[in-house]
Amino acid sequence: MDIQVWSDVVCPWCYIGKTRLETALRGDSTTTVTYRAYQLDATPVPQPVPLGVALSPKFGGPERVQEAWDHVRAFAAGDGLELNFERAVAANTFDAHRLIAWAAEQGRQAAMLDALQIAHFADGVDIGSKPALARVARTIGLDESAALAYLASTDGVNAVRADIMAARDFGITSVPTFVIDNKYAIQGAQEVQVLKDAFAEINRREAVDAG
Repeated sequence: MDIQVWSDVVCPWCYIGKTRLETALRGDSTTTVTYRAYQLDATPVPQPVPLGVALSPKFGGPERVQEAWDHVRAFAAGDGLELNFERAVAANTFDAHRLIAWAAEQGRQAAMLDALQIAHFADGVDIGSKPALARVARTIGLDESAALAYLASTDGVNAVRADIMAARDFGITSVPTFVIDNKYAIQGAQEVQVLKDAFAEINRREAVDAG
């Protein structure tokens, strides 16, 4: 199978969904997974702002924000993920997606996404900052100076825009969305067994069609 995953770095459900997908595919050496860029909010963030402050007007106040955080944190805990929303910084993720595209050229796409999610959700790193992004690249063994030079250029801009346009073409309006073999779509951070069952059914259908 080929799985294309549309996700955003600052989406906690995408973080959970990625972890569950990896668990569902454990031991599977034939399936390829590619992560595609999506922005839940493309609004510029000129200055670092605590995530809670940024979300409060959208959610109807800090108490509603806390309720939403507690809800998703309970799900994440079951997958062994740390979501330290209180430390998180609101960020526009376009450059983070560019960095993931750069890492993909070096065979480190998934590792880069992992590092960025940990930086945002656990460590309170401002992943809207180019220097901060370059430092995150260094944590997975990539060259910090090369990463910063890449981010200072226009490289990767078209690749990210192409992913966002492809999402529109597929009718994707929420993430994570998993597109399998360019034919089937699964939305949301589904349970591991749900994913396994879906993949088994897809393989069965493809075998019938091929036979």
